Amino acid sequence: LQKLIHLLQATDDPLIQEQVLITLSNSAAFSVNQDIIRNLDGLSVIGGMLSNCVPKVKEKALNALNNLSMNIKNQEEIQVFITQVCRTVESASMNSDVQLAGLRLLTNMSVTSDYHQKMINSIPCFLHLLSEGTERTQIQVLKVLVNLSANPAMTRHLLRAQV
Repeated sequence: LQKLIHLLQATDDPLIQEQVLITLSNSAAFSVNQDIIRNLDGLSVIGGMLSNCVPKVKEKALNALNNLSMNIKNQEEIQVFITQVCRTVESASMNSDVQLAGLRLLTNMSVTSDYHQKMINSIPCFLHLLSEGTERTQIQVLKVLVNLSANPAMTRHLLRAQV
């Protein structure tokens, strides 16, 4: 895992980045690896890939963070990327794999109310995706909105959102 993280930092080749991110994502299926990746500063390295201009690399980074977000300690570190993930969801092509990967990560990050405040500005976007997206996009957006709606502090923001 350490060598993979170093390789991800060292290469500019999108094909290698994509493969390393897939491998890290698959490794994150095991909770012990989630801790190891966090302790190796892998979350910030993977999060750095969210700025990559290659959509496949960005998608794989979102998928890896999604798998890593099943761990509460990882969520504490991943939360710094929520605003960037929301912007990525908003700017990605409608119904794209990048958009869906971002929504899946936001779903996991919104299971508890700890990070709901970071998603408030994206509520109008979520509602737009709900009305304009394909069924897959709509289902993923609904999961985020259901999680947000479980928090009474979000009621006003959800009801006042300009659509």
